Amino acid sequence: MKVLASIWLACFSVLVSLAQPAKVEVVKNEIGWQLLVNGKPYYVKGAGGHVQQKKLVEIGGNTIRTWSTDNAKTILDEAHRNGLMVMMGLWVQHERHGFDYDDPVKVKAQLEGFRSAVLELKDHPALLLWGVGNEVDLFYKNTNVWYAVEDIAKMIHELDPNHPTCTVTAGFDPIEARLIMERAPSIDIYGVNTYGDIGNVKDAIRACGWNKSYMITEWGPNGHWEVAKTTWNAPIEQSSHEKADSYESRYLQFIEADKEMCLGSFVFLWGQKQETTSTWYGLFSESGETSEAIDRLHQIWKGSPPKNSAPSLQPSLLNNARRGESIKIEAGDKCTATIVASDVNGDDVKIKVFVVPESTDIKSGGDAENAPPAVSGLSMRMRNQVAHFYAPSAPGNYRLFIFVYDKKGAYAYENIPFEVIKPVSGTRTKRPVAFKPMDMSFQ
Repeated sequence: MKVLASIWLACFSVLVSLAQPAKVEVVKNEIGWQLLVNGKPYYVKGAGGHVQQKKLVEIGGNTIRTWSTDNAKTILDEAHRNGLMVMMGLWVQHERHGFDYDDPVKVKAQLEGFRSAVLELKDHPALLLWGVGNEVDLFYKNTNVWYAVEDIAKMIHELDPNHPTCTVTAGFDPIEARLIMERAPSIDIYGVNTYGDIGNVKDAIRACGWNKSYMITEWGPNGHWEVAKTTWNAPIEQSSHEKADSYESRYLQFIEADKEMCLGSFVFLWGQKQETTSTWYGLFSESGETSEAIDRLHQIWKGSPPKNSAPSLQPSLLNNARRGESIKIEAGDKCTATIVASDVNGDDVKIKVFVVPESTDIKSGGDAENAPPAVSGLSMRMRNQVAHFYAPSAPGNYRLFIFVYDKKGAYAYENIPFEVIKPVSGTRTKRPVAFKPMDMSFQ
């Protein structure tokens, strides 16, 4: 089988090399701005990330987005096999990472590196457009970066007449939009990464005088910088059910509704990553289970619900308090988590509960973070959707994570921040010496 698969991939690679590149245009007509692929209207129903491509096709998606050209040929080939197109990212270096846009040698070297990538990839039939930089404006001071973006976009147009260019900013700022108009006129499409502020983009982009099209190049739940916090400053994350409601309403009200200027969007993140928590932005679990937000996209893009829907969680209680109530627990005390999980398909569900220290490896702009390990030795017990355990013995900030799985590859989640404090009472229930793992059977 491996030999046959290798032969098939080799044959496919030859066919791809013989295929013609797509002719992609951004045009303005009586409807508004439109993307055309080989003369036919193309509305981007996209996802940020290149994993789980077949799942994206299954729910009605048509495009993926990358942030760099790492493994670009492999990603493009796989996308082509699956009938997807790609917004290929060119990772324009960030000032916050130490790049100096007043250094002409470094700026030219970056440009020449992109020239090689464009020449290599421009004729691939899965290529939709070029993403020239992602959030280069984040915490920057040197606006000369927009001249560099123009040089890259202009170079692309000279080498590749078939694919438009897009640059992406962190949120929408009218000052940056005007800088792009003035300093990078070869950019065809404005890309906006936006979360809780997505409802303001439609009006703001018009008010600033932007006279081209735009896309929402990242969108999703409220960002970790946009939510309420506990008294010890831990951001309060929405549950997977609350996020699903948010994804649905934001897509219908703020993305699909702007047919005049918006060419589509890329939901974030099509995958899983640690960013503040292990669940904040990913639409999948670490082991690949799908969340309820993916079900909502299936309903929107295909007009029907999926065959199997993800489980759902109503707000859980930790010691009779809800997420966001700044819960404080004495070290080593008994704890009870009451969980309300359900499954619309009537499937049995498996509940997993664990405690993780609050992450201290917090970065910005999506930079890689390390996930803290779960705390062991808490004597977790699950009975009738109620978890019993002991609080960690070390004072500090923690999160109780609740995961609910069905048997068909879908899951739900919630986490509750809590603070472990030093004992203030003289007596406490004695903790068991031996660690007993939680019962993980289906209930």
